[in-house]
Amino acid sequence: MITVQAEPYEFVCDPPGTALLVIDMQRDFLERGGFGEMLGNNVALLRHAVAPTRKVLDAFRARGLKVIHTREGHTADLSDCPPSKRRRGRLAKGIGDRGPMGRILVRGEPGHRIIDQLRPTSEELVIDKPGKGAFYATELEARLRGLAVQSLVVTGVTTEVCVQTTVREANDRGFECLVLEDCVASYFPELHAAALAMVKAQGGIFGWVAKSERLLRALDGVSIVAGPRRPRPA
Repeated sequence: MITVQAEPYEFVCDPPGTALLVIDMQRDFLERGGFGEMLGNNVALLRHAVAPTRKVLDAFRARGLKVIHTREGHTADLSDCPPSKRRRGRLAKGIGDRGPMGRILVRGEPGHRIIDQLRPTSEELVIDKPGKGAFYATELEARLRGLAVQSLVVTGVTTEVCVQTTVREANDRGFECLVLEDCVASYFPELHAAALAMVKAQGGIFGWVAKSERLLRALDGVSIVAGPRRPRPA
């Protein structure tokens, strides 16, 4: 067991029963020319989370701990995209339309890919999700149960949308979540702060919040975890 200094109090977890969840670190959200920028956002605000997330990812990989990535996107025919989602925002170009990185939020398009700095290895599970939460219409819960995971270390974007939605879903399913505040990010700093405050409010109603350096310090004494590694789906 390891103990991480966190808010509202210490987060305790068993490393073999813990998975790092890297949420939607996709080109469409983090790079110039992607959907995020097309919506008028400053993507540089999200990129602050890349370097600390990479350090945590490296620490998990070095110890043989579980890593799971998610990507938001839809099938080419958009059959898994509710019309209400496509209509939202009255955008000149929206989901399924062609942009600088191919069709927006469509699986297999250049913009749908995870950024190079955090690219999954062949052994890491990648969950493609059609919604904001990583548990909705995906196999994530079944895969976590199969891997005997009880705790999630949560990173990714954006804090108040896909990250917070996933943490709430995880909480309802009995998973303990530690959100790393410097490894999540938002286009809106005030919403980032509010979302983190909601997670740790009322004695950690949805989970815990800590800086990544505190988790890395707690992992210092953890050796390589032996056990079978499961390849991600092609």
